Amino acid sequence: MSQTHAVEIRERAIPTGGDALPATLSPLLRRIYLGRGVTRADELDYRLNQLPRPDSLKDVGAAGSVLADAITGGQRILVVGDFDADGATSTALAVRALRAMGAVHVDYLVPNRFRFGYGLTPELVEVARDHAPDLILTVDNGVSAHAGVAAARALGIDVVITDHHLPGESVPEALAIVNPHIGSADFDGRHLAGVGVCFYTMLALRAALRERGWFGAERPEPGLVDNLDLVALGTVADVVPLDRVNRLLVEQGLRRIRAGQATPGVLALLNAADRDPERISAIDLGFGAAPRLNAAGRLDDMSRGIETLLARGQDEANAHATSLEALNRERRMLEREMRETALADIEAHVNAAAGEMAPILCLVADDWHQGVVGIVASRLKERFRRPVVAFAPADNGELKGSARSVPGLHMRDLFEALDTRSRGELILRFGGHAMAAGLTLRSEDFAAFKAGLTELAREWLGDEPVGEALWTDGIPAPQDYCLETASMLRYAGPWGAGFPEPVFHDRFLVRGQRIVGADHLKLRLSPLGAAEREVEAIAFNAVDNGFSQVPGEIEAVFRLDVNRYRGVDRLQLVIDYLAAA
Repeated sequence: MSQTHAVEIRERAIPTGGDALPATLSPLLRRIYLGRGVTRADELDYRLNQLPRPDSLKDVGAAGSVLADAITGGQRILVVGDFDADGATSTALAVRALRAMGAVHVDYLVPNRFRFGYGLTPELVEVARDHAPDLILTVDNGVSAHAGVAAARALGIDVVITDHHLPGESVPEALAIVNPHIGSADFDGRHLAGVGVCFYTMLALRAALRERGWFGAERPEPGLVDNLDLVALGTVADVVPLDRVNRLLVEQGLRRIRAGQATPGVLALLNAADRDPERISAIDLGFGAAPRLNAAGRLDDMSRGIETLLARGQDEANAHATSLEALNRERRMLEREMRETALADIEAHVNAAAGEMAPILCLVADDWHQGVVGIVASRLKERFRRPVVAFAPADNGELKGSARSVPGLHMRDLFEALDTRSRGELILRFGGHAMAAGLTLRSEDFAAFKAGLTELAREWLGDEPVGEALWTDGIPAPQDYCLETASMLRYAGPWGAGFPEPVFHDRFLVRGQRIVGADHLKLRLSPLGAAEREVEAIAFNAVDNGFSQVPGEIEAVFRLDVNRYRGVDRLQLVIDYLAAA
């Protein structure tokens, strides 16, 4: 929740049509689906037979054939993953599936972000030599690993790449590259996460082994659907657009979890987050399980997270998840400390500038942690509605930064423009996208970088932050303020990036308020249009965002949620934004 700067609240336009939607939909849900571009019933059909055929994904057949050769030939396969949740679930899925299909020699390797950085680098290939692989299978990385693939080939190691990131002008010389962005115009799943691409590759591998008569009474064909909870977790955690294909994969994973068929690791992560698996939603994966899994990669080594997902028994998985929960608590503590330091730094600069705030915030501190600067940048961006670049010290006198942007400013383009203007003398390395990017500087260049980036951002943005709009699904009807509507919406998704959870706006009379859990604001509200109704609401992190008390009448953007307390479900509004009415 943020309210440091006022935002414009806009209601989604509802297109005409929708006659092909199910007649049983409530008027509210019909309007919500139409507002997200859903106009036909088949777009809400989440049966597995509605998935796009694997053979429409370029090179997936070739990858399946190479992997089948490796398995039937008893070769050593090394899975090389990434240190985020998508990479961890991709790695675990690949290892589990390969072993289930009869691979005898399977191991995995994930680069430590503090030593190696991202992807299959030549340095990581040197580490991979200790595993003596015949074949490297990359998951959630590799499409830009030209040097790493070349290094592996020089050592006689074959490489198959599965990735979902955008390729450059050329691709590495691997035996096969499975990526929906390469030569797969007819494939509907172009927004697959890394774990989704891995899942499709395992489907192709199973088909290749089936054709060779590999499976039989002594070696039964495995059901890859057993891994769909991993696919759901990685897809939600990586914040890829939830188009129809991704919604189908996520919904199938959620159904398995609710039915008590989750892998021990996913169940342990949910239990550590105090989320009820029988009532699970995509939001619980994104804000419950994923942060605990990501904590391993941010603060330590993602191998700890992968071992959680590979655990065969619940006791083993629970033990791993307990250690991840401890890391997640440490991550939250570091984040709070770093945010407090940042806020003090921002306040000092604002005071020094006679109350004016720079159009972009560039921050660094000697004791900040590389694995947490991205989260801190995101939190500050939400609070101040300005782009933020946060740096932490790295080795060799360098700084590693993580940037988060606002609508209307392409962060990677901004870095590229500064790199051009400075003739390559300020930024050592940079990369990323419009809303998020990363970069590396020399420590002594921070002041010059900050000055140059601020000047450039002022040229692009002016002195005021980019105007931001919060899109909502309108003002609920009085009868929609009820537990039944909240329950319906909870399971009408799955909701996420590109298919946002329903949010509403309204004006309320404040009937009561109190602080809970140190910095959350608990409210009792009555909608102005239905003053006889009283509903509970919570504004998470309100105190931290400067709202320890609200006036008697407020305007809010919120979600209708189900709050279970002591076994009883009650309606609760979760406030994303509030301001005095």
